[in-house]
Amino acid sequence: MRIRYVLKRLAVLLLVLWTAATLNFLVPRLSGRNPVLEKILSMTAGGGAYAMGINEMADAWEKRFGLDQPLWKQYVAYLSDIAHLDFGYSLAQFPKRVSDQIAEALPWTLGLVGTSTLMSFILGSLLGAVMAWRKSSRLLNLFVPPLIAVSAVPYYILGLVFIYLFAVRFKIFPLYGGHTIGSIPSHSLSWYIDIAYHSILPALSIVFASIGNWALAMRGMMTTIGGEDYMVLAEAKGLKQRRIFWRYGVRNTLLPQATNLAVSLSLVVSGSVLVEKVFSYPGIGGLLFTSVVYSDYNTISGIVFLMILAIGLATLVLDLTYPLLDPRITYGGG
Repeated sequence: MRIRYVLKRLAVLLLVLWTAATLNFLVPRLSGRNPVLEKILSMTAGGGAYAMGINEMADAWEKRFGLDQPLWKQYVAYLSDIAHLDFGYSLAQFPKRVSDQIAEALPWTLGLVGTSTLMSFILGSLLGAVMAWRKSSRLLNLFVPPLIAVSAVPYYILGLVFIYLFAVRFKIFPLYGGHTIGSIPSHSLSWYIDIAYHSILPALSIVFASIGNWALAMRGMMTTIGGEDYMVLAEAKGLKQRRIFWRYGVRNTLLPQATNLAVSLSLVVSGSVLVEKVFSYPGIGGLLFTSVVYSDYNTISGIVFLMILAIGLATLVLDLTYPLLDPRITYGGG
């Protein structure tokens, strides 16, 4: 029954990916815009000799990209490429391929946004659980108003504040970039220290902006389960407060928190666009912003599909691990 359940979930995932790929293919073409012609026009905006033979140039490039083929042939070729995670050529950075651009930018985003998300989840969840615990000091409630205020501030606003305070005013951290300009990438300790040094400010902006949401959500759930029968029974048995807190309190609030964490981690692959742009960080968010500015439809479609793939995989993994988090959840029959 468990294998059948897993196969059903895999079939749903494949259906979602096929739907996403189809929409990715159709939506740009429904707009009636010609990305190749638009790119050529933007390059020849200066006029003169460069503006001659635009139509011939557009026809040649459309043939190069296969856009002169019937729509169904384009669709079949597109699905074949998507199955191999090949998103074609970048219109803005030709002859670079989209998959190569994503491969270059993705590690930066995973390192920055992924680590920041996990840090804010752990710190925020622990803080929220402790604030709601009856045996904790009431002074912890003083953290609630600041957390609410900080959670309402967007990442990029905190980023600008941190840049002014720690990069402009006190000059503790660098203004921008993922590494020192002119440095050569290498597998050395100094290179990784340089990367970590440049990631501190953008990471802090993400952690500070999201830690309040995790803490407030955890605090609300811990408050809700405080009067549940199993909590009352655990106290009546005389169990240690530490065991009640971790095994009966925190464990029973992990399920909704884990769901939110899975969705947040799956969105990491799209990057934190404005934070990466503010800090000129070489991640997926910056790549997506540049692609939108230069109408690089292939790169946009590749990043969007990658994000949907990540959400689908995260949901599948979370769905299969629910029984481990809560034994009351079992695999469905049928």
